[in-house]
This record gives sequence, structure tokens and C-alpha cells, in this order.
Amino acid sequence: MKSKNGRPVLSLDGKSLTLEDVGNVARRGYEVALSDEACRRVEEASAAVKTWENSDDVIYGITTGFGDLATVKISRKDRRLLQENLLKSHACGVGDPFPEDVIRAMMLLRINSLIRGFSGISLAVLNQFVAFLNLGIHPLVPCQGSLGASGDLCPLSHLALPLLGLGKVRFRGRTMTAAKALSTAELSPVQLGAKEGLALNNGTASMGAMAVLALLDAESLARAADISAAIAIEALHGVPFPFDERTHALRPHTGQGVVARNIRRLIEGSEIIERYKGGKVQDAYSLRCVPQVHGATRDALAYVRKTLEVEINSVTDNPLIFASDGVAISGGNFHGQPLALAMDFFGIALAELANISERRQARLVDSSLSGLPPFLIENSGLNSGFMIAQYTAASLVSENKVLAHPASVDSIPSSANQEDHVSMGAWAARKGRMILDNVRRVLAIELLTASQGLDFSRLLRPGEGTVAAHDCIRSVVPYIRHDEYLAPFIERVEALLVRGALVECVEEAIGPLD
Repeated sequence: MKSKNGRPVLSLDGKSLTLEDVGNVARRGYEVALSDEACRRVEEASAAVKTWENSDDVIYGITTGFGDLATVKISRKDRRLLQENLLKSHACGVGDPFPEDVIRAMMLLRINSLIRGFSGISLAVLNQFVAFLNLGIHPLVPCQGSLGASGDLCPLSHLALPLLGLGKVRFRGRTMTAAKALSTAELSPVQLGAKEGLALNNGTASMGAMAVLALLDAESLARAADISAAIAIEALHGVPFPFDERTHALRPHTGQGVVARNIRRLIEGSEIIERYKGGKVQDAYSLRCVPQVHGATRDALAYVRKTLEVEINSVTDNPLIFASDGVAISGGNFHGQPLALAMDFFGIALAELANISERRQARLVDSSLSGLPPFLIENSGLNSGFMIAQYTAASLVSENKVLAHPASVDSIPSSANQEDHVSMGAWAARKGRMILDNVRRVLAIELLTASQGLDFSRLLRPGEGTVAAHDCIRSVVPYIRHDEYLAPFIERVEALLVRGALVECVEEAIGPLD
């Protein structure tokens, strides 16, 4: 189905969203629509909340204050103002705004959770949220301020306030007040009913959005890491024995077998491997153990994917409205611990791709280990070649070692000790994305250096996959005969990784990589 603007439309039911769907909405402009069944469930829960709003029952966040103020009973006349006050007071984030793709993913995940019909939001407010996403009205949301429980209160408050005409947004390429954007789009500010502010800002959509997009990028980068390793193996005249299928069958971790198979396919038909394989029995660990190291990262990413597939189709606010049972249950689904642990693991696992890559780079520039010209440059001495490119990779690896410290072990009490254990899941996701960026740059430097090293074996043809990868690199960066301004070359190779172009070039030559 396509919208009147010609863009694909994703129908949401709250139960079947995929990570790839998130990527399509966040980065490719897909619009969303609500299923009829979802709308029915939303209206049932909203009707239940309206009944409670006018009762004397003590129901958290509907007839009471929030957090440690849950003991304060709110008068009937103030219960709607309570919800608006919640968003205003909780919208106190700092730091740079999230990029547009993260904002779109946040909006999508919050909508997908709300349409399950256990949050008590009205269809009118939910439709406003959908309109924002489809029209491209993107709230400005500072990236710092979430403890990851009760969910992402601070960033999600910034995300929701523009629905009321408050705060700032990006719309049609400009930053403007939410009020101006609403007027331009011919929309009116919504009026919140009971529970609606809490439904909008209580949940894990901020950390979830960052995590999903980071994982999608990391899965592509993991394939690029196998390609980069294969070029380095050929440039260093590595032997093929460590990738033998029989070895990996005896230790059948899924990721290990996948990576070994990828390397075999990438170097298949290599005259370089064939020429030098009789000269030594084994290589250093950074070459020999690529399947074990890259493979363990693959398995970690698979765990993160499984966690996110559950999370993006879950209901994560509080209290939960069970309209058919006539009850509101206060629980802890907003707690970000599943995501915090997953994203801590994500960062640690991804950092290892850079760790082992930098070690291959160190071998490439060291002539006593590589047998190649010092620092991969002709007339070294006058030319420093790739000496400092390896320094840069080493500095990024060192940064990652600090960033990989787990966030989830660093709980800090808040809200007068009512919220006495928090997940720090938002920080786990943010630093996971920072590690991802560093790893991408380390791999870009390896691709640059390994391609240069491979050129010194130009009389022998590399494997089919390696040839395709080398040709892709050479389409944006020439062979370097004397010292050049290297930073733009690194940026060009990194751009190939951001676009997924390197993997595409290789897969066109040898078929899909695992």
C-alpha cells in the first residue's frame, strides 16, 4: 500500500513490527497507518480511563501524582492539567538533539506500543502522533537526560510536547516552534485527558530506537569486517588452513561457522593464497582467529536482535489498562534492563571488531612482520605512508575500551528513592552508537591499508570476493605512491561503509554473505 504522496505505508498492529520496518520508517520515509483492530483496542482502553478519571478510585498517574508523589491525590478538576504538567516538567533534557532517523524510530516505537490498547491513550492524540510521523514533523529531543527507568521519561516528554503545540520541531528543512509547525500543517494542538501524558512519556522508545538503528548498522558492518579481514589476510600472505570447514564443525558456534564460510568464499580462487600457503604452518591470531573473534561478535548481535524483536512489540508504560477486566495494574515494564544489558553486550562485542582489526593494521605497516615495504609506501623515510593512520585506529580502539564499560552496573537512585534502581539503558544505547562509529572508522582505515598492501602482490590475482572489495575501494581511493592528505581518503572509505556499498559490491560478485 502507498500513501497519496506515493510513499510505502506500513500498517501497525502493535505485534508484528520488525527491525527492518523500523529502518524503513526511520530512514526511507515509509508512512504508517493503524489497523482497525488496533483502533478498537485503543478506544476501549481510553473509555475505561475516562470512567476512572471521574471516580474517587486511587489509580496511579490518573488520580494520583507521579513517582514519589504517588501518595498525593489529585482533584477531579486538575486531572487533565496533571498530564500536561507531567510533560512540561519532565522535558528537561540537555545536549545535542537526536538525529532525524532516531526521532522517527522513537515515534514509531511509541506508537506501536500505544496501539496495543493497554495504555489508555485516546485515538485523537494517537492520530496526531501518526500525523507528525507521516508529515515529517520531527520534535527536537535532547540526547541526554534518561536514566532508563521509568523508561525514557525525559526524552519522550520532549517527543510528546509538540503534540500540544509546545517545544520545537524540524519541519520541511527548518527548525521552528511546534505551534508554527502545527499551523503550517493545518493541525490543532491536542488536549490531553487522564493518563495520556503518562502514556506518552513512560516507556523505552528512546533507548529502543537508538538500539534498533545501531543494530541494523552493526549487522552490515560485521559483514564488512569479514571483507576487511579477507583483504588483510591476502595482503599479509596468510594461509587458508584456519578457515577449513572441518575445524569449525568441531566447535559449532553459529557465528564462528558463518565467518569462516564468508572468508572461504571471499578468498576462493586466490593465486596469492595458493602461492604462499606452503611457506608457513600458521598465522598470528589476528588472522588465524578471525572466525572465532568475528563470530563471537555475530552471536552477540544475534542476542541483541532477539531482545529488540521482543521489545519493539511490547507495552512498556505504567500503569497498564486491562479494560476487559476493569483494572489498571501498576508494574515495571518501563524498566530498561533488558535493553541496557543487550546494548552493553553490543558495545563490548562490537569493540572487538576494531580491536582485532587494529592488530592486523599494525602487522600491515610493520615490515618486519609483513614483508611489505615499511608503512606500505614506496621510498619510505621521505614518505611516512600509513604510519599515523594506524595511530588513529589505535586511538579509536582505546576510546572504545572506555566506552565499553557497562552502563547497566551503574544504577543511581532517583525520585526520592521511589525509583531506587534504574537501568541506564539510554546511556548504554548512546555509547553503543559511539562505539559503532569508532569501529566503522577503524575498519575504514584497515580497508585503506590492506588494499594498499594488496597492491604489492599485483602480479598475483586475489580471491574473487577480495578482488571485488579491492576494486570498490579503488573506485574512491587511488593507490598511494607518495605521502598524501589521508583524512579525505579515510572519509571516502567510511562513506562506502555507511552506504553499505562495499558489501553490495562484493555480494554482486560472489552472492550474498552470511
